Amino acid sequence: MPVSAAYSPSAKHQDLGPDFYDIVQAARFPQHVLRYRNQRWAARVGLDSLTDEEWIDHFGRFTPLPGSLEQPLALRYHGHQFRTYNPYLGDGRGFLFAQLRDAKDGRLLDLGTKGSGQTPWSRHADGRLTLKGGVREILATEMLEALGVETSKSFSLIETGEELERGDEPSPTRSSVLVRLSHSHVRIGTFQRFLYLSESHNISRLLDYTIQTYMPEAWREEEPARAAAFLEEVCRRVACMGAQWMAAGFVHGVLNTDNINVTGESFDYGPWRFLPYYEPGFTAAYFDETGLYAFGRQPDTLLWNLFRLAECLLPLAEQSALEQALSAFEPALHRAFADAILRRLGLQSESFERDGALAKALWTFLHETKAPFEQVFFDWYGGEASAGRAAHSPAADHYAQTPFQAVRAAFQSFAPAPGIKLDHPYFARPVPCTMLIDEVEAVWSPIAMDDDWSSFQSKIMEIRVMAEAYETGPEI
Repeated sequence: MPVSAAYSPSAKHQDLGPDFYDIVQAARFPQHVLRYRNQRWAARVGLDSLTDEEWIDHFGRFTPLPGSLEQPLALRYHGHQFRTYNPYLGDGRGFLFAQLRDAKDGRLLDLGTKGSGQTPWSRHADGRLTLKGGVREILATEMLEALGVETSKSFSLIETGEELERGDEPSPTRSSVLVRLSHSHVRIGTFQRFLYLSESHNISRLLDYTIQTYMPEAWREEEPARAAAFLEEVCRRVACMGAQWMAAGFVHGVLNTDNINVTGESFDYGPWRFLPYYEPGFTAAYFDETGLYAFGRQPDTLLWNLFRLAECLLPLAEQSALEQALSAFEPALHRAFADAILRRLGLQSESFERDGALAKALWTFLHETKAPFEQVFFDWYGGEASAGRAAHSPAADHYAQTPFQAVRAAFQSFAPAPGIKLDHPYFARPVPCTMLIDEVEAVWSPIAMDDDWSSFQSKIMEIRVMAEAYETGPEI
């Protein structure tokens, strides 16, 4: 197998032992048609030199990568699903296939699957992924990455030639297997499982592994202090993730504790949506009948989930210390939200007070006027430096309204961030690249009807042009 010097394999997760996973076999598929390979991220991990057939061999037939895991691992975890505890969860249609190192920063990365077959945790399901589900996940991750959100990366999508029965799609529907690249698949639900089983020794083991592997800065010599420092670091990371979602106008849709990893990286996309305009009650999942995971409730939901993680650490640390650690979430959220707004506007930070005042003024404007969400950030990228461009925007009438006066006044204190590319051709467009639900369906429809992937490919290229303009794509 040809690999570049950047390839650095690992099998670290298996060191945790069999209490943490089950060794499984990948499904055998009747067909393998490569539909998407993320060549940019493949270069970051030394796999860009694979031929398409070699790619399919590893990410469709799951021949092990040299030096990494010899057999796939279906990870064990529990979780609260819509706040109801479920002790029957685990990797039911996926597994950890391989681990390797990021050539740029040396961090450990996971290659995890979705739709790779049944496992002991499938619960009578078929362990498969619809092709539409795979396409949607690619669109979500590409768009989020371009908007500056810490997200898993869709690494590969292969159509597998089976017909699936699904209640929420016209059936039969086409099948696929997805591979995603993520910094961790250690979830809040991974800790919850051992609390449920009263296995404090495994909570301790998982704590130490996670700190040593992903956040060595949280290491403390005494276990109680270590547990509290870990929780505080997770709170900061999850707060940053939530703030980035809000600034991107993104609704994850299913914020169960098994969908929140401890490294604070967004992953596992199902019924996601982007906002057309600011609406706190906007929900992504049709089955979220009470709006539990609505756009405006995402920060509170993340904090609720972090409380569940704190409960798992009670066997290791005092409640008072864990409560103190949880208090890091709110200030981290506010700071990260202001930072995310500034990044989205291409502005240089001034001070916490001024940064926060600008974010608040912009959020109030979006709330009161229902201006098109993504258009506003596009029009005012660079702040006052883009006033002339914004004056010719399709949303220009919104900027003449009273609520925008506070935003315009706040802009006066901010200079464009060094090096932003206001002369990039992307900003000569009248409207930004967006990913609203109608656009997702417009990408999928020609695939479903005529096996026409041109709209999908065009959309990916459009998103990557946006990422180039915002300088949010991966450094190779």
